[in-house]
Amino acid sequence: VALFTYPAWLLLHPHFDWPFHRIGERIGMLALVIGFILVARRVGLSDKQSVGYALPRPLFVREMLTALVLGVVGMGAIVGIMTALGLLDWTQASTATGGKLAKIIFNRLLSGIAVGFIEETMLRGVMFAAIQRESGTKWAIFLTSVIYAAVHFLAKYYIPPEQVTSHSGFTLLAGMTNWFSRPLEMADAYMCLFAVGMVLAIIRARRGNIAACIGMHAGWVWVMLIARELTNPVRDQPLSFLLSQFDGFIGWLVFGWTVLM
Repeated sequence: VALFTYPAWLLLHPHFDWPFHRIGERIGMLALVIGFILVARRVGLSDKQSVGYALPRPLFVREMLTALVLGVVGMGAIVGIMTALGLLDWTQASTATGGKLAKIIFNRLLSGIAVGFIEETMLRGVMFAAIQRESGTKWAIFLTSVIYAAVHFLAKYYIPPEQVTSHSGFTLLAGMTNWFSRPLEMADAYMCLFAVGMVLAIIRARRGNIAACIGMHAGWVWVMLIARELTNPVRDQPLSFLLSQFDGFIGWLVFGWTVLM
């Protein structure tokens, strides 16, 4: 990201109206995918069993859909608790038309499924299998959860086109990792995501595949994205500390719910 974003921007920006940070993100994703594929093949983890897709397709789909429903119900309960505690402002949702609501629900479902497949394949698939083979199941559960939580704090950092220089790749990298320079501000969100990662990794260990991980992950993301789209976090209530500064949703409340789950 730091080294190649500026040269790529010089090549692409005259022809495409792509912002600098978007090009950097795509370079990072491309490097990640290529790296995972090469490493997985090199260490012998490119088979379906290692990646977490060994379950026959009908059973895989059934487990995934069942977990999707469970994820929606669980995260829906969280949204209900937040609403009951006065932590979510639904004013924005009251002005949305039926067509807009349907579009939001459908688009966020697609986003949830995409996130579920990509993150689970990489983390609870290849990475989990690699660590499990080398160090055992407990370390695989713990370490994939550490990584899962950490990658969520790679934030977007916008650099205007007129301010792009040959050093902007390093500026972008510093901006993307800025949350890690404020550990106390991200502690609640990090612990929440770590707990979520532990739940998904335990499911992976017990089921032997990632079908339920994909479904539950997609269900959680689906409801959370809809809530973010239609509500605003309330910051002036006594219990507002239960919502993180990171995104106004995950935090100590979701952490407690996840631990109970």
